[in-house]
Amino acid sequence: MNAVAQFQIDYLQYLGPDGQQVGASLPAIAQDHPRLVALFKQMLFVRTFDTKAVALQRTGKLGTYASCLGHEATHVGIGASMRADDVFAPSYREYGAQFMRGVRGREVLLYWGGDERGNDFSGARQDFAWSVPISTQCLHAAGAALSFKLRGEDKVAVSTCGDGGSSKTDFYAALNSAGAFELPLVLGVVNNGWAISVPRAAQTGAQTLAQKGLAGGLFCLQVDGNDLIAVLEGMRIAMERARSGQGGSVLEFVTYRLSDHTTADDARRYRDEAEVKDAWQRDPIPRLRTWLTAQGLWDQTQEAAWQAECNALVDAEVDAYLATPVQPVEAMFDYLYADPPPELLKQRAEAIAREQRHG
Repeated sequence: MNAVAQFQIDYLQYLGPDGQQVGASLPAIAQDHPRLVALFKQMLFVRTFDTKAVALQRTGKLGTYASCLGHEATHVGIGASMRADDVFAPSYREYGAQFMRGVRGREVLLYWGGDERGNDFSGARQDFAWSVPISTQCLHAAGAALSFKLRGEDKVAVSTCGDGGSSKTDFYAALNSAGAFELPLVLGVVNNGWAISVPRAAQTGAQTLAQKGLAGGLFCLQVDGNDLIAVLEGMRIAMERARSGQGGSVLEFVTYRLSDHTTADDARRYRDEAEVKDAWQRDPIPRLRTWLTAQGLWDQTQEAAWQAECNALVDAEVDAYLATPVQPVEAMFDYLYADPPPELLKQRAEAIAREQRHG
């Protein structure tokens, strides 16, 4: 038999888990020291926010919350690589990317507090709302990318899903559309090892998740998602390809979910303690901290001062969330139909009466 096609998936990594350089050279972004320091500070802010959000849920002040612990490098790197007029279609835990695009902490908290007004972002007005249905957002991003191409706009659509989400038909349909129409679409698969309680090995036979894009003719790359420099470089390559008319990409960001899937989950029921302990050794924050410190760009005094500022900034967002007046009960009926059906109007009236009766 003769081979009709051959493929290769490259792996991108510049900083090892110990914070030491891997390979002979670093990409140009590694020379932009002010930017790397700013993004590291953003990673610390995201972790502070995440910690306080979990605490709010545990004390009954927030609904079920999806933690982003351990994903900071991937999420911040994705958000930092996009232009303001690009479009982001997230899943439900990419807060680091969204903060980079102008979404506020209070909006994240409103959403997880059960208030859909949290999806009405004060920044990134063109971005899509959080998507809890798995990978449907990939199709939304593909549609946006098609509109950019038809209109001749210099914009890129970016979407993210998890390792489990990459097995959904929505993901495959999105990447197939991107290949068929050469769309400016970047699909980021955040491979954190677990699709809730299903391990990565049990939900796909693919050697890598990046290679799934090969079937659609897309550029594919596996990236160390705990290495901010690698995330930035991988995104730069994919975004430049998209803007220059070379079509879409699938980037697999290999990271780990250091938290439970959500605050409604208990990962101890299905994950070994040794596995999680080992994953903490690949934590993206100490990795970048070590490298920045070795370059003379960061120290403990700077971090202590910034941590105090992070605490104050997050507290302000928490206070704004807690001070937001609750919507009246009829709000759940008022934003779906222009002309509500009679049965819905009846339910609306009953809900108002019940609320008034209970004061």
